[in-house]
Amino acid sequence: MTAYRSPWSDDELDAFRDAVRRFASNVLAPREPSWQAARRVDPASWREVGAMGMLLAGVPDAYGGGGGTFAHDCVVFEELEYAGVVSLGKHVHEICAHYVLAHGTEDQKRRWLPRMARGELVGAIAMSEPSAGSDLQGVRTRAVRAGGEYVLNGSKTFISNGQISGLICVVAKSDVSVGASGISLIMVETDELAGFRRGTTLDKLGLHGQDTSELYFDDCRVPAENLLGGTEGAGFAQLMEQLPYERAIIGVVAVAAMERAVRLTTDYARERRAFGKALVDMQNTRFALAEAKTIAHVGRVFIDSCIERCIAGTLDTATASMAKWWLTDMQCRVIDECLQLHGGYGYMLEYPIARMYADARAQRIYGGTNEIMKEIIARAL
Repeated sequence: MTAYRSPWSDDELDAFRDAVRRFASNVLAPREPSWQAARRVDPASWREVGAMGMLLAGVPDAYGGGGGTFAHDCVVFEELEYAGVVSLGKHVHEICAHYVLAHGTEDQKRRWLPRMARGELVGAIAMSEPSAGSDLQGVRTRAVRAGGEYVLNGSKTFISNGQISGLICVVAKSDVSVGASGISLIMVETDELAGFRRGTTLDKLGLHGQDTSELYFDDCRVPAENLLGGTEGAGFAQLMEQLPYERAIIGVVAVAAMERAVRLTTDYARERRAFGKALVDMQNTRFALAEAKTIAHVGRVFIDSCIERCIAGTLDTATASMAKWWLTDMQCRVIDECLQLHGGYGYMLEYPIARMYADARAQRIYGGTNEIMKEIIARAL
């Protein structure tokens, strides 16, 4: 089969990929077991990743970023997945940074982005609440202006990077008398912040090394200049504008996971013998792998189109939603089939396919459930 090369790739990106691949495989992958045991990535590793240029690679160098494009971020996302490095919450970190890049004031960009690029300030996004998930208009966290501050009260749940984040983009109601136009984004710097506390790390089905937490704000006072963009009530529009970027990232990870699962399972099927011959020599195995390979390749071509459109600034919400729901559904389907081909060994956590199976399930939930994605697509018909 002729090797496929993504149309957005070039020689410079290939060189960047080689460096990222070596670092992910040789330095980060051996740390995965300890991260999963600790339920978080240590701060020193975040700084190392930043020093390697793997954080904010698509942010202009004027703000401390790598000066690249979304393609550079995709290289990092793919190589982390290929190496089995799933604990680093880079996706949420990048999304938080891009809220600042797209909507922040000049002072906000210069204050936070360079530290985020160095891995000194880990980003998080606090949207979900115990009674509000996909329905962002239903958030109850309040942000009340009091002189030169905002006073935050409320709680958040399922927050990735919740335990280690130093900068949290908090979705809050600054005006409860109106709906979406009463939502604002407050950037909360957590260091020694009175009234802010973190709950325990939540015990999840998969992605054990990605710390996910509940957060609490009790009369938490934040400087008024931390209102993202400086305009009250702009939060919902800011969220909607960045969702295609977030969902494209989820799609990139889904495709990389499928590609890794097919590769691992093909290698296993060549080595594993049953009934006197290699597993791969059995027609059922070959057909199952052929289907999985085809789905992964179709997914690759689709996400490559989305990446190109994201780079060009033309990726629309409906297409990004298609990528998010279909690719994550296919991720779960392909990995499930690959686990089945491993037989009993596939159910053992010492085999990567078992961990991939558990890790994949969240992809269909976060970033907006796949049911919400279908509703968005249907509205665009």
